Amino acid sequence: MNKDRARPTAAFIDLAAQRKHLGDSLEKAVIAVLRHGQYIFGPEVSELEKRLAAFCGAKHCISCANGTDALLLVLMAEGIGPGDAVFVPDFTFVATAEVVVLAGATPVFVDVHPDSFNMDGASLEAAIGEAKRLGLKPRAIIPVDLYGQPADYPAIESIAKAHNLLMLADAAQSFGASLNGKKVGTLADYTATSFYPSKPLGGYGDGGAVFTDNDDKAKLLLSLRCHGKAPDKPESEFVGLNSRLDTIQAAILLEKLRLFPAEIAARQKVADRYAEGLGGVVQVPSVGEGATSVWAQYTIIVDRRDDFAKACREAGVPTAIHYLNPIHALPSYTEYPKAPGLHRTGWLARRVISLPMHAYLAPEAQDMIIGTVQSVVRSLKAGVAAE
Repeated sequence: MNKDRARPTAAFIDLAAQRKHLGDSLEKAVIAVLRHGQYIFGPEVSELEKRLAAFCGAKHCISCANGTDALLLVLMAEGIGPGDAVFVPDFTFVATAEVVVLAGATPVFVDVHPDSFNMDGASLEAAIGEAKRLGLKPRAIIPVDLYGQPADYPAIESIAKAHNLLMLADAAQSFGASLNGKKVGTLADYTATSFYPSKPLGGYGDGGAVFTDNDDKAKLLLSLRCHGKAPDKPESEFVGLNSRLDTIQAAILLEKLRLFPAEIAARQKVADRYAEGLGGVVQVPSVGEGATSVWAQYTIIVDRRDDFAKACREAGVPTAIHYLNPIHALPSYTEYPKAPGLHRTGWLARRVISLPMHAYLAPEAQDMIIGTVQSVVRSLKAGVAAE
């Protein structure tokens, strides 16, 4: 054994490795845009929308500036606003609740399953009851596919139908995943996704999209994303947003979409290796029956998280926390209602931590990560036993 052999290194998300794998196709795609000069709504935008819709099986794909706008555009298209209640998971990125507030409606926070991290049906029912008690009109549910796994859409859909509620899937982290043979993009009335650079399918800047099978709403969304002006109209008809996907980002995403199926498979292999190496050491994530995940994050549950993160960092293993607090605990959201009995989100926020996850994580680097986690957990347990 060569004692001078360099210790493997691990990037949390390795965009440089992906960039190398793409070769010169990216430069060619960007140069093509520079040559034709259609920087807004160039041909690459409509081509990307067509290919994304075909990829997931949705009838319509409407691109926009970012994943947050994708959510907000749907709320605007549905006329959701003051006096309306929109049910969101309490454990997710703040944008899911933020768009509800921006629309003038009231977010109502719902607890999550401790295994999938996704919206809990029983808590959702309790939240609907609480909203009615407060005099709010229940209008919509925004399940989030946290860390890349679809929420329990059959259970949530049953509740939505019983209460005549719209379902808007927040698939910012899950585009490419599936549930019971149906791909994300077709599991709800609308699906919103993000192309932020760190997403499984990410650009080199912001970007987002909405998927729907509703012809009339798709036409309306096309207007709302461009100041309320329809593509075939001379003037604005509605109050809308300036939320267009840049042509250069569309060109980049078209190239990345070619690799996407292979990258999803590679992410699954990385997840399998983690589960095999860490399953008896920490609480590893589980994927529900009939579901696949694109593993936007590989998030484990540990005790003494700060000590764990510090020891990993010192050993050269980067980690991240998604998320430090449930949304209801953030200063701007403390006054909004939540489901009675909500408690799991705070417990998770104190214990979750994410390990490096991307399609280009080399086995030797992952072995180093797994070995480090095993060692750190043993050390922390030994320290507790000695106290």
